Amino acid sequence: MPDPLSFSLAGKVIIQFGGTGLLGRALVDALGAAGATLIVASRNREALETLAASEQARGRTVHVDEVDIGSEESLQALRDRVLAEHGRVDGIVFNAVSRPMKGYSADLDQWRESMDVNATGFFATVRTFGDTMADKGSGSIVNIASQMGTIGMNPWLYEGTSMSASPDYFFHKGGMINLTRYLASHYGEMNVRVNVVSPGGIYNPDQPQADAFLERYGKMTMLGRMADAPEIGGSVVFLLSDASTYITGANLAIDGGYTAK
Repeated sequence: MPDPLSFSLAGKVIIQFGGTGLLGRALVDALGAAGATLIVASRNREALETLAASEQARGRTVHVDEVDIGSEESLQALRDRVLAEHGRVDGIVFNAVSRPMKGYSADLDQWRESMDVNATGFFATVRTFGDTMADKGSGSIVNIASQMGTIGMNPWLYEGTSMSASPDYFFHKGGMINLTRYLASHYGEMNVRVNVVSPGGIYNPDQPQADAFLERYGKMTMLGRMADAPEIGGSVVFLLSDASTYITGANLAIDGGYTAK
């Protein structure tokens, strides 16, 4: 039986990119509860400071820092600040995402804008901090993809609603999954693990999805419903922890059985 302490993140310095959205807040809560020294980084410092104050009031070690993941210089400056203050980086969670496109016919400039964050920014981030952890000889990278990176678009889900599926999201989440495999191979001998989780649809209680969509989506899963955001965090904690030291290059579906049905 594994040591229960191996599932803890106590003593680990983790950087999470993207933390103020629905899933991001849930991940901050999970990583904080697991005992991580957590740095949440994004461009929206004001929103981050509100988040950090809430977590610190609960006795958790959560810091915030500004970064522009589209700028390698900004990422390197963040790296240097974290190393100066904490001495090391043990793991990162890439949850940053840009979704400017609202449909297939959107302006091509929105596609380019999306790729700045979701492709170039993603690679720049994992390379900057993957190299940092490789220099130390250990670490874990967990990328947040989506089941939409492994399947095609199902138009039936959206019929009769104002909702739609944008092509850039399918493109960059699929790319994230396969680049994760490349990165796992690249960093494997340096004892840096790279994995990806692919959540299914997440119910938003603040802005609920259309009733017709929710009903149809539930029929596509084995559990009959969308996920709640807190249900994603446990898998991310596991992949960052010492309980998963022989797992790398994996894509973990957290989709209620959607892609297995």
